[in-house]
Amino acid sequence: MNVFEVLRFAVRGLTANKLRSTLTTLGITIGVASVVLLVAVGNGASAAIAASIQGLGTDVVNVSPARGGGQGSEARPLTVQDAHALVDPVGAPDVKAASPVVNTNATATYGQTSYDISSVAGTEPAYFATTNRQIADGALFTAEDVTQARKVVVLGPTTAQSIFGTAEPVGKNVLLNSIQFTVVGVLQAKGSTGLTNADDVAIAPISAVQNSLAGYGSLSQIAVQATSADSVSLAQAEITAILNARHGIRLGGTPDYQIQNSEQLLATRTSATQTFTVLLGAVAAISLLVGGIGVTNIMLVTVTERIREIGIRKAIGAPRAAILGQFLAEATMLSLFGGFLGVVIGVVGSQFSFAGITPVVVPSSIVLAFAVSALIGLFFGSFPANRASRLRPIDALRHE
Repeated sequence: MNVFEVLRFAVRGLTANKLRSTLTTLGITIGVASVVLLVAVGNGASAAIAASIQGLGTDVVNVSPARGGGQGSEARPLTVQDAHALVDPVGAPDVKAASPVVNTNATATYGQTSYDISSVAGTEPAYFATTNRQIADGALFTAEDVTQARKVVVLGPTTAQSIFGTAEPVGKNVLLNSIQFTVVGVLQAKGSTGLTNADDVAIAPISAVQNSLAGYGSLSQIAVQATSADSVSLAQAEITAILNARHGIRLGGTPDYQIQNSEQLLATRTSATQTFTVLLGAVAAISLLVGGIGVTNIMLVTVTERIREIGIRKAIGAPRAAILGQFLAEATMLSLFGGFLGVVIGVVGSQFSFAGITPVVVPSSIVLAFAVSALIGLFFGSFPANRASRLRPIDALRHE
């Protein structure tokens, strides 16, 4: 019996009970679709985070308070004076600008509309250039606005639309935690990473935010812009030297601040999302394993129902290899068909966004999932196929 005859018998065996074959295929389909789709979601999250961080620029350095407070009772908060001290042509020639930032949140009220803004940032005008934020409507606030602590605010496009709808926001007054601010500008859209929405922000003079909303505690961060991408390492060394001197950090001591550039931040976030992607893939792989167990169960039932057929075929001269090949072919064909459907469903599903994340299909995940589905058919189908091939013709013909 040649290969084509084995495949012909396998197809006939599968089509004899279409419902059972369909249910067997379903488990493999779900498993493969899960692998393709979940890996695509994880990869899409990584791409979105990378794009968001790179959008800040490759010359940006962020200084933030250290977790745990540095040297215990000696730890000092980051201050506006610290930020201004970093802009020193002599002590820090590789630092172009430094902007103190205070982050808080607030409820915005306009007429009958109330909206919770996820991020309200108090800062200085240099912050916009440092973080690559461009104005779309109106204007940015000025250094004089900071000096005079004027209650003016620049809104992200999501925030502006949520508060004002289709109305023109520039020039209108909005209440932030019941404090009146005047909208002077709306930023250009930067998009969402799925984890944070860079367009759901309100940015105001740091003096006004500290006076009215956040208080005078430690800064949330200092956004520093190096003179060029190539001078980031030098800028970090200069920042460290200045802050160590201002905060009294001795040689070998633990700083009460931490410094990260965009590349370090990207590496940290990428590592986290890769771990997340591996976890998603492992969960999907479990569903593939469950599908394989389903193949074994269904094939065992099939062998039991077709014992007399096996006995007749062996009695008229069918070799053991033909019986083994037929049932292995049936299991593998079920798995391959389920794998094909799973790949199609996974690729189609990845065309839709999930929680603001646009999935990115990884070709290797498709190849791997499809190959694993074929191996599942061979592996989990081998036991029932081997059982069928070992049946003695006389025993099979006596089976009721």
